[in-house]
Amino acid sequence: MRNRLILAVIAFLSLYIFSCKSGTEGSGFTVTGQVANAGQTKTAELLKLDSNNLSAVDTADIDASGKFKLEGASAYANLFRLKIGENTYDIIAKDGDNIEFATTIAPDKSDFTVKGSHEEAELKEFNELNKTFGTKNTSLVAEYEARAATDKSDTLLNHYREIFQKNTTEYSKRILSFINKNKNSLAAFFAASSIDPRQNEAELVSYADNIKDKFADNPMVQRFVKQMMALKPVSVGQKAQDFTLPGIDGKNISLSGYKGKYVMIDFWASWCRPCRMENPNIVKQYKLYKSKGLNILGVSLDNDKAKWEEAVKADGLTWAHASSLQGFDGPVERMYQISAIPSNFIIDPQGVIIAKNITGNQLEEFLKKTFNKP
Repeated sequence: MRNRLILAVIAFLSLYIFSCKSGTEGSGFTVTGQVANAGQTKTAELLKLDSNNLSAVDTADIDASGKFKLEGASAYANLFRLKIGENTYDIIAKDGDNIEFATTIAPDKSDFTVKGSHEEAELKEFNELNKTFGTKNTSLVAEYEARAATDKSDTLLNHYREIFQKNTTEYSKRILSFINKNKNSLAAFFAASSIDPRQNEAELVSYADNIKDKFADNPMVQRFVKQMMALKPVSVGQKAQDFTLPGIDGKNISLSGYKGKYVMIDFWASWCRPCRMENPNIVKQYKLYKSKGLNILGVSLDNDKAKWEEAVKADGLTWAHASSLQGFDGPVERMYQISAIPSNFIIDPQGVIIAKNITGNQLEEFLKKTFNKP
Protein backbone atom coordinates (compact mmCIF):
# COMPACT_ATOMS: atom_id res chain seq x y z
CA MET A 1 0.00 0.00 0.00
CA ARG A 2 2.81 2.37 0.97
CA ASN A 3 4.67 1.67 -2.31
CA ARG A 4 1.51 2.31 -4.33
CA LEU A 5 1.05 5.62 -2.54
CA ILE A 6 4.65 6.65 -3.25
CA LEU A 7 4.23 5.73 -6.93
CA ALA A 8 1.02 7.74 -7.09
CA VAL A 9 2.76 10.78 -5.57
CA ILE A 10 5.68 10.42 -8.01
CA ALA A 11 3.24 10.15 -10.91
CA PHE A 12 1.39 13.25 -9.73
CA LEU A 13 4.61 15.24 -9.30
CA SER A 14 5.82 14.10 -12.72
CA LEU A 15 2.56 15.24 -14.29
CA TYR A 16 2.79 18.58 -12.44
CA ILE A 17 6.39 19.18 -13.51
CA PHE A 18 5.61 18.18 -17.08
CA SER A 19 2.55 20.42 -17.15
CA CYS A 20 4.54 23.41 -15.89
CA LYS A 21 7.17 22.90 -18.56
CA SER A 22 4.57 22.43 -21.27
CA GLY A 23 2.90 25.69 -20.28
CA THR A 24 6.07 27.78 -20.36
CA GLU A 25 8.37 26.16 -22.87
CA GLY A 26 8.97 28.54 -25.77
CA SER A 27 7.20 31.43 -24.00
CA GLY A 28 8.81 34.76 -23.14
CA PHE A 29 11.59 36.50 -25.04
CA THR A 30 15.29 37.05 -24.53
CA VAL A 31 17.61 39.98 -25.06
CA THR A 32 21.27 39.02 -25.34
CA GLY A 33 23.61 41.98 -25.35
CA GLN A 34 27.18 43.01 -25.97
CA VAL A 35 28.46 46.24 -24.41
CA ALA A 36 31.81 47.53 -25.62
CA ASN A 37 33.82 49.80 -23.32
CA ALA A 38 31.46 49.01 -20.41
CA GLY A 39 33.94 50.32 -17.82
CA GLN A 40 32.10 50.85 -14.53
CA THR A 41 28.73 49.98 -16.06
CA LYS A 42 27.96 46.67 -14.36
CA THR A 43 24.25 46.03 -14.93
CA ALA A 44 21.64 46.04 -17.67
CA GLU A 45 17.94 46.57 -16.91
CA LEU A 46 14.83 45.71 -18.91
CA LEU A 47 11.82 47.97 -18.33
CA LYS A 48 8.30 47.75 -19.71
CA LEU A 49 6.28 50.76 -20.83
CA ASP A 50 2.62 50.62 -19.88
CA SER A 51 0.45 53.74 -20.13
CA ASN A 52 3.46 56.04 -19.77
CA ASN A 53 4.66 54.15 -16.69
CA LEU A 54 7.90 52.18 -16.66
CA SER A 55 8.06 48.99 -14.59
CA ALA A 56 11.09 46.78 -13.96
CA VAL A 57 11.07 43.43 -15.77
CA ASP A 58 14.57 41.98 -15.37
CA THR A 59 18.11 42.93 -14.34
CA ALA A 60 21.33 41.21 -15.40
CA ASP A 61 25.01 41.62 -14.63
CA ILE A 62 27.31 42.66 -17.47
CA ASP A 63 30.20 40.22 -17.37
CA ALA A 64 33.90 40.95 -17.90
CA SER A 65 33.53 40.48 -21.67
CA GLY A 66 30.60 42.94 -21.82
CA LYS A 67 27.88 40.33 -22.28
CA PHE A 68 24.49 40.12 -20.59
CA LYS A 69 21.17 38.31 -20.98
CA LEU A 70 17.73 39.59 -20.06
CA GLU A 71 14.36 37.85 -20.16
CA GLY A 72 10.83 39.17 -20.42
CA ALA A 73 7.35 38.13 -21.41
CA SER A 74 4.56 39.73 -23.41
CA ALA A 75 1.77 37.98 -25.27
CA TYR A 76 1.55 40.94 -27.65
CA ALA A 77 4.18 43.19 -29.25
CA ASN A 78 4.98 45.96 -26.80
CA LEU A 79 7.55 48.66 -26.11
CA PHE A 80 10.40 47.81 -23.74
CA ARG A 81 13.35 49.92 -22.67
CA LEU A 82 16.90 48.79 -22.03
CA LYS A 83 18.80 50.82 -19.44
CA ILE A 84 22.57 50.47 -19.53
CA GLY A 85 24.40 52.99 -17.40
CA GLU A 86 22.99 56.43 -18.18
CA ASN A 87 21.79 55.40 -21.64
CA THR A 88 18.38 54.02 -22.59
CA TYR A 89 17.35 52.16 -25.74
CA ASP A 90 13.84 51.29 -26.93
CA ILE A 91 12.90 47.94 -28.45
CA ILE A 92 9.64 46.27 -29.44
CA ALA A 93 9.36 42.66 -28.29
CA LYS A 94 6.89 39.83 -27.74
CA ASP A 95 6.97 36.19 -26.69
CA GLY A 96 9.18 34.04 -28.89
CA ASP A 97 11.61 36.80 -29.86
CA ASN A 98 15.35 36.31 -29.49
CA ILE A 99 16.79 39.80 -29.68
CA GLU A 100 20.45 40.64 -30.13
CA PHE A 101 21.62 44.03 -28.90
CA ALA A 102 25.01 45.75 -29.13
CA THR A 103 26.27 49.18 -28.10
CA THR A 104 29.42 51.05 -27.17
CA ILE A 105 29.59 53.17 -24.03
CA ALA A 106 31.14 56.52 -24.94
CA PRO A 107 30.65 60.17 -23.92
CA ASP A 108 27.77 61.85 -25.80
CA LYS A 109 27.21 58.74 -27.87
CA SER A 110 24.40 56.19 -27.79
CA ASP A 111 24.70 54.33 -31.10
CA PHE A 112 23.40 50.79 -30.98
CA THR A 113 22.27 47.90 -33.18
CA VAL A 114 19.32 45.58 -32.68
CA LYS A 115 18.53 42.32 -34.46
CA GLY A 116 15.44 40.18 -34.04
CA SER A 117 13.25 42.99 -32.71
CA HIS A 118 10.02 44.01 -34.39
CA GLU A 119 10.11 47.23 -36.41
CA GLU A 120 13.61 48.13 -35.24
CA ALA A 121 14.21 50.48 -38.19
CA GLU A 122 10.90 52.32 -37.71
CA LEU A 123 11.40 52.65 -33.97
CA LYS A 124 14.92 53.97 -34.45
CA GLU A 125 13.65 56.56 -36.95
CA PHE A 126 11.02 57.75 -34.47
CA ASN A 127 13.54 57.90 -31.61
CA GLU A 128 15.93 60.01 -33.70
CA LEU A 129 13.11 62.40 -34.56
CA ASN A 130 12.03 62.59 -30.93
CA LYS A 131 15.60 63.15 -29.76
CA THR A 132 16.22 65.96 -32.29
CA PHE A 133 13.21 67.99 -31.21
CA GLY A 134 13.70 67.11 -27.54
CA THR A 135 17.22 68.53 -27.64
CA LYS A 136 15.97 71.65 -29.43
CA ASN A 137 13.27 72.31 -26.82
CA THR A 138 15.59 71.55 -23.89
CA SER A 139 17.99 74.20 -25.19
CA LEU A 140 15.08 76.61 -25.62
CA VAL A 141 13.95 76.13 -22.00
CA ALA A 142 17.51 76.65 -20.73
CA GLU A 143 17.82 79.84 -22.79
CA TYR A 144 14.51 81.16 -21.45
CA GLU A 145 15.39 80.36 -17.83
CA ALA A 146 18.72 82.17 -18.17
CA ARG A 147 17.03 85.31 -19.50
CA ALA A 148 14.08 85.06 -17.09
CA ALA A 149 16.48 85.34 -14.16
CA THR A 150 16.64 89.08 -14.89
CA ASP A 151 13.46 89.55 -16.94
CA LYS A 152 10.18 88.32 -15.43
CA SER A 153 7.95 89.98 -18.02
CA ASP A 154 5.11 88.22 -19.82
CA THR A 155 6.55 89.63 -23.05
CA LEU A 156 9.60 87.41 -22.70
CA LEU A 157 7.47 84.40 -21.76
CA ASN A 158 5.15 84.95 -24.74
CA HIS A 159 8.16 85.23 -27.06
CA TYR A 160 9.46 81.83 -25.99
CA ARG A 161 5.99 80.29 -25.95
CA GLU A 162 5.61 81.25 -29.60
CA ILE A 163 8.96 79.66 -30.52
CA PHE A 164 8.10 76.54 -28.51
CA GLN A 165 4.71 76.34 -30.25
CA LYS A 166 6.38 76.54 -33.66
CA ASN A 167 8.75 73.72 -32.68
CA THR A 168 5.83 71.67 -31.40
CA THR A 169 3.85 72.25 -34.60
CA GLU A 170 6.82 71.22 -36.74
CA TYR A 171 7.39 68.13 -34.60
CA SER A 172 3.72 67.17 -34.93
CA LYS A 173 3.89 67.53 -38.72
CA ARG A 174 6.94 65.28 -38.86
CA ILE A 175 5.31 62.71 -36.59
CA LEU A 176 2.07 62.69 -38.59
CA SER A 177 4.11 62.14 -41.75
CA PHE A 178 5.89 59.24 -40.01
CA ILE A 179 2.54 57.76 -38.95
CA ASN A 180 1.11 57.97 -42.48
CA LYS A 181 4.22 56.22 -43.80
CA ASN A 182 4.02 53.44 -41.19
CA LYS A 183 0.29 53.06 -40.52
CA ASN A 184 0.42 49.38 -39.58
CA SER A 185 3.47 49.74 -37.37
CA LEU A 186 3.41 49.68 -33.58
CA ALA A 187 6.23 52.23 -33.74
CA ALA A 188 3.72 54.60 -35.36
CA PHE A 189 1.44 54.16 -32.35
CA PHE A 190 4.20 55.15 -29.94
CA ALA A 191 4.95 58.12 -32.19
CA ALA A 192 1.27 59.11 -32.18
CA SER A 193 1.30 58.98 -28.38
CA SER A 194 4.05 61.61 -28.30
CA ILE A 195 2.03 64.47 -29.82
CA ASP A 196 -0.67 66.64 -28.27
CA PRO A 197 -4.13 65.20 -29.07
CA ARG A 198 -5.67 68.64 -28.48
CA GLN A 199 -3.68 70.09 -31.39
CA ASN A 200 -3.85 67.03 -33.67
CA GLU A 201 -7.26 65.68 -32.81
CA ALA A 202 -8.73 65.07 -36.27
CA GLU A 203 -5.65 63.16 -37.44
CA LEU A 204 -5.39 61.09 -34.26
CA VAL A 205 -9.10 60.22 -34.18
CA SER A 206 -8.82 58.99 -37.77
CA TYR A 207 -5.64 57.07 -36.95
CA ALA A 208 -7.24 55.44 -33.89
CA ASP A 209 -10.18 54.34 -36.02
CA ASN A 210 -7.76 52.67 -38.45
CA ILE A 211 -5.72 50.74 -35.86
CA LYS A 212 -8.42 49.60 -33.42
CA ASP A 213 -8.63 46.13 -35.03
CA LYS A 214 -4.96 45.88 -36.01
CA PHE A 215 -3.78 45.86 -32.38
CA ALA A 216 -6.86 44.39 -30.71
CA ASP A 217 -4.71 42.41 -28.24
CA ASN A 218 -2.69 45.39 -27.01
CA PRO A 219 -4.31 47.03 -23.95
CA MET A 220 -2.26 50.22 -24.30
CA VAL A 221 -3.39 50.70 -27.91
CA GLN A 222 -6.99 49.99 -26.98
CA ARG A 223 -6.89 52.60 -24.19
CA PHE A 224 -5.63 55.12 -26.75
CA VAL A 225 -8.40 54.12 -29.17
CA LYS A 226 -11.02 54.52 -26.43
CA GLN A 227 -9.66 57.96 -25.54
CA MET A 228 -9.72 59.12 -29.16
CA MET A 229 -13.18 57.69 -29.86
CA ALA A 230 -14.49 59.63 -26.84
CA LEU A 231 -13.30 62.83 -28.57
CA LYS A 232 -15.02 61.99 -31.86
CA PRO A 233 -18.48 63.40 -30.93
CA VAL A 234 -16.90 66.77 -30.06
CA SER A 235 -14.36 66.96 -32.87
CA VAL A 236 -14.30 69.38 -35.81
CA GLY A 237 -17.13 68.63 -38.23
CA GLN A 238 -19.53 67.35 -35.57
CA LYS A 239 -22.70 69.06 -34.36
CA ALA A 240 -22.09 70.85 -31.07
CA GLN A 241 -24.02 69.29 -28.20
CA ASP A 242 -26.46 71.60 -26.46
CA PHE A 243 -26.20 72.42 -22.76
CA THR A 244 -27.60 74.79 -20.17
CA LEU A 245 -25.59 76.35 -17.33
CA PRO A 246 -26.19 79.03 -14.69
CA GLY A 247 -24.90 82.38 -15.93
CA ILE A 248 -22.68 84.63 -13.85
CA ASP A 249 -25.83 86.66 -13.05
CA GLY A 250 -27.71 83.53 -11.93
CA LYS A 251 -29.86 83.23 -15.06
CA ASN A 252 -29.55 80.08 -17.17
CA ILE A 253 -27.70 80.24 -20.50
CA SER A 254 -28.12 77.60 -23.21
CA LEU A 255 -25.88 77.00 -26.19
CA SER A 256 -29.02 76.65 -28.31
CA GLY A 257 -29.64 80.34 -27.65
CA TYR A 258 -26.86 81.04 -30.16
CA LYS A 259 -28.54 79.09 -32.96
CA GLY A 260 -27.91 80.75 -36.33
CA LYS A 261 -24.86 82.63 -35.00
CA TYR A 262 -21.11 82.15 -34.74
CA VAL A 263 -20.14 81.41 -31.14
CA MET A 264 -16.90 80.49 -29.44
CA ILE A 265 -17.19 78.44 -26.26
CA ASP A 266 -14.17 79.39 -24.18
CA PHE A 267 -13.29 77.04 -21.31
CA TRP A 268 -11.06 78.82 -18.80
CA ALA A 269 -10.60 79.58 -15.07
CA SER A 270 -9.37 82.43 -12.89
CA TRP A 271 -6.55 80.22 -11.52
CA CYS A 272 -5.29 79.21 -14.98
CA ARG A 273 -2.32 81.42 -15.90
CA PRO A 274 -2.21 80.40 -19.61
CA CYS A 275 -5.92 81.25 -19.79
CA ARG A 276 -5.37 84.67 -18.24
CA MET A 277 -2.44 85.30 -20.60
CA GLU A 278 -4.65 84.43 -23.59
CA ASN A 279 -7.53 86.64 -22.44
CA PRO A 280 -6.11 89.92 -23.88
CA ASN A 281 -5.97 88.26 -27.29
CA ILE A 282 -9.58 87.08 -26.99
CA VAL A 283 -10.65 90.58 -25.91
CA LYS A 284 -8.86 92.01 -28.95
CA GLN A 285 -10.51 89.54 -31.35
CA TYR A 286 -13.95 90.09 -29.81
CA LYS A 287 -13.67 93.85 -30.33
CA LEU A 288 -12.66 93.29 -33.96
CA TYR A 289 -15.36 90.77 -34.88
CA LYS A 290 -18.30 91.34 -32.52
CA SER A 291 -19.95 93.65 -35.04
CA LYS A 292 -19.42 91.01 -37.75
CA GLY A 293 -21.25 88.32 -35.81
CA LEU A 294 -18.79 86.78 -33.33
CA ASN A 295 -20.28 85.72 -30.00
CA ILE A 296 -18.38 84.26 -27.06
CA LEU A 297 -19.66 82.13 -24.20
CA GLY A 298 -17.10 81.78 -21.43
CA VAL A 299 -17.41 78.58 -19.40
CA SER A 300 -15.42 78.81 -16.18
CA LEU A 301 -13.88 75.83 -14.37
CA ASP A 302 -13.71 77.81 -11.16
CA ASN A 303 -15.11 76.47 -7.89
CA ASP A 304 -15.16 79.88 -6.22
CA LYS A 305 -17.72 82.27 -7.73
CA ALA A 306 -16.14 85.38 -6.18
CA LYS A 307 -12.74 84.65 -7.77
CA TRP A 308 -14.46 83.93 -11.10
CA GLU A 309 -16.30 87.27 -10.97
CA GLU A 310 -13.11 89.12 -10.01
CA ALA A 311 -11.20 87.63 -12.97
CA VAL A 312 -13.98 88.48 -15.44
CA LYS A 313 -13.90 92.11 -14.26
CA ALA A 314 -10.10 92.36 -14.06
CA ASP A 315 -9.56 90.98 -17.57
CA GLY A 316 -12.38 93.01 -19.14
CA LEU A 317 -14.31 90.00 -20.46
CA THR A 318 -17.51 91.63 -21.66
CA TRP A 319 -19.21 88.59 -23.18
CA ALA A 320 -21.60 86.05 -21.60
CA HIS A 321 -20.29 83.79 -18.84
CA ALA A 322 -21.58 80.58 -17.26
CA SER A 323 -20.35 77.85 -14.93
CA SER A 324 -21.44 74.90 -12.82
CA LEU A 325 -18.56 75.79 -10.44
CA GLN A 326 -17.49 72.13 -10.47
CA GLY A 327 -14.10 72.42 -12.18
CA PHE A 328 -13.22 69.58 -14.54
CA ASP A 329 -16.06 67.50 -13.05
CA GLY A 330 -18.78 69.77 -14.37
CA PRO A 331 -21.37 68.20 -16.73
CA VAL A 332 -20.42 70.39 -19.69
CA GLU A 333 -16.70 69.80 -19.12
CA ARG A 334 -17.37 66.04 -19.21
CA MET A 335 -19.64 66.37 -22.23
CA TYR A 336 -16.94 68.24 -24.17
CA GLN A 337 -14.10 66.02 -22.89
CA ILE A 338 -12.20 68.91 -21.30
CA SER A 339 -8.94 67.61 -19.84
CA ALA A 340 -6.89 70.83 -19.98
CA ILE A 341 -7.47 74.56 -20.33
CA PRO A 342 -7.55 76.90 -22.13
CA SER A 343 -9.80 75.00 -24.51
CA ASN A 344 -12.24 76.42 -27.02
CA PHE A 345 -14.74 75.44 -29.70
CA ILE A 346 -15.85 77.69 -32.54
CA ILE A 347 -19.33 76.84 -33.80
CA ASP A 348 -20.87 78.07 -37.04
CA PRO A 349 -24.49 79.25 -37.56
CA GLN A 350 -25.49 75.66 -38.47
CA GLY A 351 -24.30 74.44 -35.08
CA VAL A 352 -21.24 72.63 -36.46
CA ILE A 353 -17.85 72.74 -34.73
CA ILE A 354 -15.53 74.38 -37.26
CA ALA A 355 -12.42 74.90 -35.11
CA LYS A 356 -11.13 73.73 -31.77
CA ASN A 357 -8.37 74.65 -29.31
CA ILE A 358 -6.86 77.49 -31.30
CA THR A 359 -5.20 80.39 -29.49
CA GLY A 360 -2.83 83.26 -30.18
CA ASN A 361 -1.96 83.79 -33.84
CA GLN A 362 -3.93 80.72 -34.89
CA LEU A 363 -7.14 82.18 -33.45
CA GLU A 364 -6.42 85.56 -35.03
CA GLU A 365 -5.84 84.03 -38.48
CA PHE A 366 -8.89 81.78 -38.28
CA LEU A 367 -11.24 84.62 -37.35
CA LYS A 368 -9.73 86.83 -40.04
CA LYS A 369 -10.47 84.20 -42.70
CA THR A 370 -13.94 83.52 -41.31
CA PHE A 371 -15.19 87.10 -41.00
CA ASN A 372 -13.24 88.86 -43.76
CA LYS A 373 -14.48 86.74 -46.63
CA PRO A 374 -14.87 88.61 -49.93
